[in-house]
Amino acid sequence: MRDALDATPYDALLLLSFGGPEGPDDVVPFLENVTRGRGIPKERLKEVGQHYFLFGGISPINDQNRALLDALRKDFADHGLDLPVYWGNRNWAPYLTDTLREMVADGRRRIIVLATSAYASYSGCRQYRENLADSLAALEAEGLEPPKIDKLRHYFNHPGFVEPMIDGVLRSLADLPEDVRDRAHIAFTTHSIPTAAADTSGPVESHGDGGAYVAEHLEVARLVADAVRERTGVEHPWQLVYQSRSGAPHIPWLEPDICDHLEERHAAGAPAVVMAPIGFVSDHMEVLYDLDTEATAKAGELGLPVRRSATVGADPRFAAAIRELVLERAAVESGRSVTPCALGALGPSHHLCPVGCCPSRAPKPAAAGADSPYA
Repeated sequence: MRDALDATPYDALLLLSFGGPEGPDDVVPFLENVTRGRGIPKERLKEVGQHYFLFGGISPINDQNRALLDALRKDFADHGLDLPVYWGNRNWAPYLTDTLREMVADGRRRIIVLATSAYASYSGCRQYRENLADSLAALEAEGLEPPKIDKLRHYFNHPGFVEPMIDGVLRSLADLPEDVRDRAHIAFTTHSIPTAAADTSGPVESHGDGGAYVAEHLEVARLVADAVRERTGVEHPWQLVYQSRSGAPHIPWLEPDICDHLEERHAAGAPAVVMAPIGFVSDHMEVLYDLDTEATAKAGELGLPVRRSATVGADPRFAAAIRELVLERAAVESGRSVTPCALGALGPSHHLCPVGCCPSRAPKPAAAGADSPYA
């Protein structure tokens, strides 16, 4: 049992997330952090931030990360895994560099990172790795010795991520009126990204036609839809759709948008739709606003019954999955035998992001990959 719960060589886990404002005065500074370098005027940021102001200027993501931290610490303690858990954000306090500085001061030398993004993409993986490299460089500039950092593999098809989403869809279907329940459609949603970024997501061999980003989401949608059919005896039509587009209109992004999809389903005679946000770890602002507010309002205009299923959040099964992934990676790094856990046909993701994986338009150093300057 001791060997099974040995996290050597790691001495800490870092929860790395996006961050969000925690009050009205935080909204514009937060958006300035998110859009730094793009030259977006402050007045435009105030317009963009209106959906935050609808919720009192508070993003739920920070409290959701606190809940996940509690779940991870409880799971680790309950299973005898002695591994401290820290938290740092890309765009708001606690900032990543500050957290890494704290970890160095605490003597942490080998850190495993959990990013709150389950799939391969530039914004969901490599950008986090670039942020890590920036922070490590900042520590070096301060005269500190940077720790060695690894990142957990993509967990989109781990049972601890998929099973809670299956339960969420089942609950949403059960909540629909009985006369439309069995004929309801399922709209699996994720964040839209530029098609060019999707096409180059994942390792080089996965590039093209949506890349790993689309393939991984389709795999999870199939897993959930198949499980729903097996547990209810009903086969529900489903489609992968997108939300939260934020780019310039002339740049192609993944489609269809969830609101367009609801209009199309209604016109085709669908009696109800369950919106299942499989692309998101928690019910943060993009879920609360784009689905619970905008998409639900669109469905109301159409007279189309909709339900939105829950994300994984701090589900104990997800916390257990992270423990398993930490121990899996620790075994790999220590040369011990391990069988990675994954559902479906795609199998477990790579442990080390290879060269050419999810490239950025302007190449930057990225930590925790085969091309990392921090060995």
